[in-house]
Amino acid sequence: MTAWDIKPGGVGGVLRRAGESAERMAKAGGEMQKTLPSAAASAGTIAEGGHEGDGRPGQGGKQGPVASALGVFARRWNDDLDYISRRAASSLLGAHLATKEYVEGDLKMAASRNRDAINGIVPDMPGANGGGGGGKK
Repeated sequence: MTAWDIKPGGVGGVLRRAGESAERMAKAGGEMQKTLPSAAASAGTIAEGGHEGDGRPGQGGKQGPVASALGVFARRWNDDLDYISRRAASSLLGAHLATKEYVEGDLKMAASRNRDAINGIVPDMPGANGGGGGGKK
């Protein structure tokens, strides 16, 4: 190989930007989890007056359709966010580890070539001096 197929610096930049995006998404998810209960409580109840209690279960009238829909959305959204979060973390870690192995493998190959050169291994070229291509010191 005469050149890198993978540019570790480029991979690092992409991983950094992807990690920053994942952090922003996690922060937004946390904020949403904090505000959805308040939104559901403010959506009112089925009972006349619409705001008995503080909106928590057992604290007044039955939840209205908007509050109920927000609850369903929150449960579903939380499952999706958890899945996306786990997948993103696994993908970022996998790309990091694969790139690390690629670099380490390239360094091992380079070190091996340097050792061969230092030890004076001269390739036995096929057809030269009756050689069979096996290599001699």
